[in-house]
Amino acid sequence: MTQIDKNTVVTLHYEMYDANNQLIDQTDEPIAYLHGGYDGIFPLVEEALHGKAVGDEVDVTLAPDDAFGEQEADLIQVEPADVFPVTPEVGMMFESDDPETGDIIIYRVTDVADGKVVVDGNHPLAGMKIRFKAKVVEVRAAEAGEIEHGHAHGAHGHHH
Repeated sequence: MTQIDKNTVVTLHYEMYDANNQLIDQTDEPIAYLHGGYDGIFPLVEEALHGKAVGDEVDVTLAPDDAFGEQEADLIQVEPADVFPVTPEVGMMFESDDPETGDIIIYRVTDVADGKVVVDGNHPLAGMKIRFKAKVVEVRAAEAGEIEHGHAHGAHGHHH
């Protein structure tokens, strides 16, 4: 039986819970990632999965810094409604370039009132403690192309 080690492709089902143990996300189809520090999964979850095999389960509680990060106040902005290309509504998403890094930030509209729009560039789960439960479905040796690209390919991995 293959154990999870560096350069194995791990396929798993997961459930994520918030601090109140409410289910906030789960897999319908299993996901696959390349194990061994390729940033395919939260590092603490990867650490817990190391050495496990098919059928094994992990249950890891992640502080915000180990999951989606802390809330960053400067990613919450108030803009006039007339700068948007469409009439903004709560829940809409807009992309913007970070002036410092040039990275694209996805902003969610969180409030609209009196011609002003509140947008939040934080991940929706930022600032939250997350409980991550996973069950290993498959473990296989990674192919050379997967190692070269730094991610899993195929049915549950990344497609080019």
